[in-house]
Amino acid sequence: MLDWLADYYLWIKAFHIISVIAWMAGLLYLPRLFVYHAATVPKSEISNTFLKMEYRLSRMIMLPAMILSFSFGSILLLMPSLDWHSGWLHIKLFMVLILAGLHGYMVVLYKEFLLEKRQRTPRFFRIINEIPAVIMIIIVVMAVVKPF
Repeated sequence: MLDWLADYYLWIKAFHIISVIAWMAGLLYLPRLFVYHAATVPKSEISNTFLKMEYRLSRMIMLPAMILSFSFGSILLLMPSLDWHSGWLHIKLFMVLILAGLHGYMVVLYKEFLLEKRQRTPRFFRIINEIPAVIMIIIVVMAVVKPF
């Protein structure tokens, strides 16, 4: 029924990888901006500059990239050759959901800065900055090595 998708597999996969790279770039960079933003004086010129940078990164790069990642990824899930019984696939999809939740949490953190609710230290954001990288490593290993 969906055998025609196989003809476009490599194109869909390429666009999926491109959109995931853009999304991951944002997930890795936004918490770094938060580290520096947390060290600024509220309502200062530099704080306002960080707010603009964070908004543009999250809304103009991360959100479209996430939507495209999910769109192309969903199409890849329709491929007839995909083995839905593979453990690697379930772990990968679970990690992708965690990334999406982390993305949402970063939006909440941005809104806290926007409302001048500074409850977290730069150290907190340094820790948060490492989480997407760890999840990305798990996803790549699952998708490429397919250990089980």
